[in-house]
Amino acid sequence: MSPSLDAIGIVTTELERSLAFYRLLGVDVPAAGEGHVEATLPNGLRLMWDTVEVIRSFNPTWQPPTGGPGQSLAFLCANAVEVDTIVEALAANGFTVARPPWDASWGQRYATVVDPDGNHVDLFAALSG
Repeated sequence: MSPSLDAIGIVTTELERSLAFYRLLGVDVPAAGEGHVEATLPNGLRLMWDTVEVIRSFNPTWQPPTGGPGQSLAFLCANAVEVDTIVEALAANGFTVARPPWDASWGQRYATVVDPDGNHVDLFAALSG
């Protein structure tokens, strides 16, 4: 058997704010737990959030990455309007929009937003027509 990607972990300094961000993306996130929260996406992949304190409980020398995000999450939206609507909702709730929606040359409506911990999150949908 080969390993399969089962979960993506996000280390957060503001658990409630991070959960609010991902709820605006449509993730069915349960109430915050004791420093660890998990949500299973419709495709079976899990998103997990851990506070810095939880991470340091088993890795005491853990430090946040520096120099910018080394990876991003990408959320497929139903259409271009949904990309725009979600970006507007995130901005209205005080979250950072790194790159407002644009029509990319590869045929998608695309945008990049930033979660409370500096992780880039791409939103995209096929352009119709």
